[in-house]
Amino acid sequence: MNLKLALCAAFIGTVCAQEAPKFRVETRLVEVPAAVLDSGGRHLFGLTRDDFEVRDNGRPQSIASFEETATDLHCALLLDTTGSMMTSLPALKNAVSTFIDELRPNDSVSIHSFAERIRELQPATRDKSAAKRSIFGLRAAGQTALFDAISRLSLEMEKRPGKKAMVVFTDGEDNASLLNSQSAVARARRNGLPIYAIGFGASGRNAKLIDTLKSLSTATGGICFPIRSGSEMAKVFTHISAELKAVYLLSYAPPEAQAAWHQIDVVVKGRKDAKVRAKQGYSAD
Repeated sequence: MNLKLALCAAFIGTVCAQEAPKFRVETRLVEVPAAVLDSGGRHLFGLTRDDFEVRDNGRPQSIASFEETATDLHCALLLDTTGSMMTSLPALKNAVSTFIDELRPNDSVSIHSFAERIRELQPATRDKSAAKRSIFGLRAAGQTALFDAISRLSLEMEKRPGKKAMVVFTDGEDNASLLNSQSAVARARRNGLPIYAIGFGASGRNAKLIDTLKSLSTATGGICFPIRSGSEMAKVFTHISAELKAVYLLSYAPPEAQAAWHQIDVVVKGRKDAKVRAKQGYSAD
């Protein structure tokens, strides 16, 4: 009887050992999109992993992965279609259509509009014709929930790996969001998605709103463009298109959390004239 019990126990132990699940802890890398410019404001191409140094709260980090400027990216467009955009929509459609044409073949784009709510007009696609068709039917109506729209789209984009950016176009002050400007900036900093913000018309003359858009852009490694006329739209979208083609992506394993906020500093070694535009940091929680 003891022999049978011993054999049974050995059999059960063998089965359990075979079926025991194996768990792996995977650390999500910190992704840092970075554009590099020389002293004349020209983008620097051809840099390698060894040209960069990344510091997290002052401590040098080992770059785990590196993507050069030629690597494809995803761009999410967030377009204001509130009532005040009635007369400006034709110019915006033309500028966005040109922007889509300027994307590289392997780049993808998604189109979103917002008034009181955000709407996805076109999921991520490399089909430029489909992307352009999605904007033809845009209509202007409603109030402006800008901060809610930015926060929601930024949160959705956070889950997407690889090079990515958001381009936001708005012509008016937020008057319908549940979030305030401080909350929107805090969430954008935490998510770290590069935001390129265009403040048009009345918003371009609103100092408070432009300061908020600049805070959003600076914190995430993007740029803010205040413009006052429809003729400037195409130029700004073309500028952003060129900027997106010059972005590197550096990734590293986050150090053990020692602070709620981790400041990121990126430099190009041996190039004192190089200016790096990258997100300011990330939240450890």
